[in-house]
Order: sequence, then C-alpha cells, then structure tokens
Amino acid sequence: MKVTNDYNDFEIIDSSNGYKLERWGKYKLLRPDPQIMWDNGDLESIYHDIDASYYRSNTGGGHWTDKRKLPDSWVISYRDMKFNIKKMGFKHTGLFPEQAYNWNYLREKITNEKREINVLNLFAYTGGATVACMMAGARVVHVDSSRGMVDWAKENVKVNHLDETKIRYIVDDVLKFVKREIRRGHKYDVIIMDPPSFGRGANGEVWDIEKNLYELLVLCQDLLSDKPLMMLVNSYSGLSPILLQNLLKLTNKRKGIISCDEIGLPIKKNDLVLPCGIYGRIDYE
Repeated sequence: MKVTNDYNDFEIIDSSNGYKLERWGKYKLLRPDPQIMWDNGDLESIYHDIDASYYRSNTGGGHWTDKRKLPDSWVISYRDMKFNIKKMGFKHTGLFPEQAYNWNYLREKITNEKREINVLNLFAYTGGATVACMMAGARVVHVDSSRGMVDWAKENVKVNHLDETKIRYIVDDVLKFVKREIRRGHKYDVIIMDPPSFGRGANGEVWDIEKNLYELLVLCQDLLSDKPLMMLVNSYSGLSPILLQNLLKLTNKRKGIISCDEIGLPIKKNDLVLPCGIYGRIDYE
C-alpha cells in the first residue's frame, strides 16, 4: 500500500464506528467511512472541538451539521499546491488527500521529460491531478460531466496561479468525448482517469463501471501519442488491484510496466492506515 504522510494541512486524527475525525487546515470535520469497522469510542464525546459533522441517514444520503460557523470554502496546501475545500452535499470536501501519492508521481515523471507533455484527465473532478500536472509544466485537457466540478477545478487552477492558456475545460460525457477525440486524431502523452461506479453524463448518459471501463480503456489506446509517458487509473469502486491489473494487461497495446496497489492515509491516534482506494498505472518504455 502507498501511504501519504507528509501533509501539514490535513490529518486523520482518530477513527471509530464508521467515522473518521479529520483536520482540514484549521477546521475539524467528522465524516463517515465504511472502512472503519472498529470501536475506539464515541468520537463526538471524546473530542469537543469538532467544527462540523456529516451524519448518514438510514434511508440514504445524509446531512452536515455545523457545530461552529464555517466559511463556505477555505484553502489548504499540500507541498506547494493549494486546493479549495468545501462541504459538499454527500459528505465530500472536493479533495481526496490520498491522491497525493499519484500527484507526486505525475509531477516527477512529467518534470523529468525534456518536452512538453499533453495530459488528458478524465472524470477529472475538482482537478487535483490537473493542478499537479500543470505545476510540472504540462498542458491539460480536463474533462468531467459536472459543470459544478469543472468550475471548482477552475478555482483550484486559479488559486495556484497557473497558466490558464495551458488548460482546456470540457463538460461532457467521457465516453462521447473520447470517441470524438479519436475521430479528430488528437493524441496525449499521459491519460488519467478516476471513473465512478455509476454516473450520468452531461446529457443524462449512463456510466456503469462494470459495463464501460473495459471499453474506455480500449478506446484510450487510440489516444496515446507515439511516445506515451503514462496511463493512470484510480478507483474507489471496490475493485481489487488484481482486477485492475487484469484490465490493463488485456487492453494495453504498448510496451510498458504495469503496477497496481492500494493507497491509504495514516491515522494519527493509533498508527493505523486507512485504505482509501486503488490505482493502476502503466509506465511506458
């Protein structure tokens, strides 16, 4: 498992009974996490300085309850990168801190190249990987079906004072966009994707990871440049690293080194590691 432990503005303080207590900058949030199956006591009774909690509903969904007044958004840093944090409707904050492992890897690979790298970021969300690639000097096409997430990504690019002439923002269904890019003959040196289990495109198109991920991986082979650098797939959908490795082996047409693993974050209270998803990567020769 790849674990990121060099944050200053983020930490998991404690965890118990399906909840994790996190510090995001100067604010402490209590959020549910299904991976936390142990009992370390009632976190709300132990910690009296929690700023906001997200409570799950027995009928689905949930809601935030503010214990103290929080701003609509605030900025946290990871190394030299900055990100806007907000309390979203479904427990999220707009950032997955464990992805710092992949951000660091992307930046190193792109920086070491002595050429301009073109990146395609699919299901690009609020742009953590987009910011990382741009910090390394890459050009990025950022694609997500949610206009709200794309607008948030624009905020993250702006707060990092990045060159906005080096990014294109696309609000579209990923599969439709990829097929159009193939017809246009466009090519990319790096392809990143973070596909959800289920979702809907900009015009109601249905995405189902079990039905569509294999097709997308096949299509993306036709978008790779003559000298590709990397393909990176992230998943929070319960897939195993071996399953993702199998998919990459079956769809990859180029010589490359495939690696797959879990990513996680340390829990300060007791030196546990919280599993946070998986990645699969092809480093091309």
